[in-house]
Amino acid sequence: MIGPGVITALAAQVPAFTPGPGWNVIADVQDMLSFTFMRNAFAAGTASAIVAGLIGYFVVLRESSFAAHAISHIGFAGAAGAVLLGLSPVLGVAVLSLAASGAMGLLGQRLRGRDVVIGLVMAASLGLGYLFISLYTGNAQNAYSILFGQIFGITTGAVLITVGTSVIVLAVLTAIFRPLLFASLDEEVAQARGVRVRAIGIGFMLLMALAVSEAVQVSGVLLIFALLVAPGAIAERIARRPAAALAVSGGLAVLITWISLALSYYTPYPVSFYVTSLAFAGYLAARAWTAWARRPGRARRLAPRRGHRDAGVGAAETATVRS
Repeated sequence: MIGPGVITALAAQVPAFTPGPGWNVIADVQDMLSFTFMRNAFAAGTASAIVAGLIGYFVVLRESSFAAHAISHIGFAGAAGAVLLGLSPVLGVAVLSLAASGAMGLLGQRLRGRDVVIGLVMAASLGLGYLFISLYTGNAQNAYSILFGQIFGITTGAVLITVGTSVIVLAVLTAIFRPLLFASLDEEVAQARGVRVRAIGIGFMLLMALAVSEAVQVSGVLLIFALLVAPGAIAERIARRPAAALAVSGGLAVLITWISLALSYYTPYPVSFYVTSLAFAGYLAARAWTAWARRPGRARRLAPRRGHRDAGVGAAETATVRS
């Protein structure tokens, strides 16, 4: 993903000392975007964050957070195997993540309650990835960068692939939005109403694999949980309706990514550190705010889960029935 030549090129672009941000925000943004690697990072990070935020909301709604976490770890074995074969590690992540997601999608409802099996597969995948790296005699920096992300090393070609993949994922998500929402809220009723729950589940898992493959460039497989799950979890707590929750989740993911890139530009700390810290702080703030708003005697009470359930009933009435 990033090699010595790329590191040398990046070092040549960055001044020896990067001054801190000033009061002129526009000038600071122009300064950051004057470098090619920062423009690439913002473009790829924005595309990945939008996909992660929207997919992440359904991950939380379908209670598939652990499965999403497992897919990212399984993807590391794919990255290490691709490096061993002389291929792009991102391609390896995508291939193995898609395969694992397809298998989990076939399990459907049976996937719930199999945390032990998923955990063992996840651990075995990490071990397999380490074996592949041990067998590789060259520079394994490309595979190791998948662990914690290396978005500042992304090339223009990779940015175009990331943006193109994001467009495809968003188009498919838009096409299956209503039946996916219905099946996520009440799978049995959705199936009784003619929704192809099994096909929708497999399709969603494949979309989640693509989201993981994109987001690993920002936060890495070990920290992907922050960008893929935290915005959705926050949105579910503070938004009443699924449409609003999707907007909040996607917006938060983009905001977290932008702030993390900016902070990393002005400090010596990695982007993934800021992504996870901001996501965790945001989730704690959301929990504190909802707890305060639900205190006895408060005139205004939040009921996001009930609101989502009511919206799901509406989606049931209008979802396309597929035989």
